[in-house]
Amino acid sequence: MKRKDFITGLLPLAVSFKAVSTGLSDTVNTFKVPPYIKAGDTIGITSPAGFISIEDIQPAVIKMQEWGFKVKTGNTIGKRDFSFGGTDEERLNDMQVMLDDRNIKAIMCARGGYGVVRIIDKLDFKKFSEYPKWIIGFSDITVMHSHIHTNLNIASLHSKMCNSFPFDWNLAEPIQKDTIESIRQCLTGEKMNYSSPYNLNNKPGIAKGPLVGGNLTTFETITGSSSNLDTKDKILFVEDTGEYLYSIDRMFWNMKRTGKLSNLAGLIIGGFKIKADDAGEEFGRTLEQIVLEKIKEYNYPVCFDFPVGHQKNNYALKCGVVHTLHVTEKNSFLSEI
Repeated sequence: MKRKDFITGLLPLAVSFKAVSTGLSDTVNTFKVPPYIKAGDTIGITSPAGFISIEDIQPAVIKMQEWGFKVKTGNTIGKRDFSFGGTDEERLNDMQVMLDDRNIKAIMCARGGYGVVRIIDKLDFKKFSEYPKWIIGFSDITVMHSHIHTNLNIASLHSKMCNSFPFDWNLAEPIQKDTIESIRQCLTGEKMNYSSPYNLNNKPGIAKGPLVGGNLTTFETITGSSSNLDTKDKILFVEDTGEYLYSIDRMFWNMKRTGKLSNLAGLIIGGFKIKADDAGEEFGRTLEQIVLEKIKEYNYPVCFDFPVGHQKNNYALKCGVVHTLHVTEKNSFLSEI
């Protein structure tokens, strides 16, 4: 949903929102926010996970140049090692160059897939921590987000990547244009506000805290590692694609048993593209039932059907930046503070 629609929908709730929110404990944003970028700044493009061709990143390059940014294409673009965007060493070196180059103000990962976990422990974040920049991407890039949040307390941008930009902007659907424009708005420092429609399984309430999240499968993969995500007092969002319901149930049990659901400020459930059960192997529970079973003893607000994930309505979210989540009996609102 566009920001103007959010503002219009929020106005009737302003009085009740203020009255309720005064009871919230004050949350301090401990994340360091990288400098927002401006016209003339350089965005680097690298592929730390799956393969992508030079041709396939061109729509993103053209659009970012139209936004007024310079673009530096990394050495992994067009490189291929089976499904990967080059060998582990090539992907590691390319990301390291991007992290260390102070002339590069943001790094857009070209696509997801799989591969970041193979190089994350060899990356040197020393220069990046001294001069942080925006890391952009989602899906497998959840490894990067979680790692820098846990170890460096630096904010990052969960959003679409190069492979989601349309080849013909004029033929793109409005939702595709709006979600891509949200990347520019985030990078240039606009305060972001979103809403999602009512879901009868939502748990109403208000939460305030740093926003963190990403791909559910990836969180299970990095549990117990140095990239493990700390969710205490944070608003957590999760999404996934191509998983059976029993797998989603297993992953939410993992989140519960490792304490990731117990001390949240709030929970956002994004898009889940669910794989149909095999005949005779039906799981017998919905996504909503799976989630609510794991959090029934907790008291924080929960929002389903939020516009984030492997879908067209995948809006850019500033991870690590303090937001307010307001779940009502009519709508849900996520507002950057």
